[in-house]
Amino acid sequence: MTIHYNKQSEKNNRRKLRKNSTDAEKLLWEKLRGRKLSGLKFRRQYSISRFVLDFYCPKKRFAIELDGGIHNKKEVRIHDENRDGYIKSFGIKIMRIENDRVLNDIDSVLEYIKKEI
Repeated sequence: MTIHYNKQSEKNNRRKLRKNSTDAEKLLWEKLRGRKLSGLKFRRQYSISRFVLDFYCPKKRFAIELDGGIHNKKEVRIHDENRDGYIKSFGIKIMRIENDRVLNDIDSVLEYIKKEI
């Protein structure tokens, strides 16, 4: 690990986020864990510097962020754009998916992820 990945200082935050997962995160994790999607290993609540990604595939340098309604607010969108730009500077591709889409049509979400990877 380098100094930017899964920093010890973010460990408690990662644990807290895992314990308080949204329904959409729980559902998608069930479909990703154990190499269920295309044989790829995903990690849940993985940190890059001070930012915690919902899901991350190290082999493909691919992150998935699930967004609830709060992400529609202008100030949150600006924060997300800045955060995504920083994470992309590490060569990581980020996919954002709305929670409702995961909850209502998980099969098309999984196909979308496969296509983007």
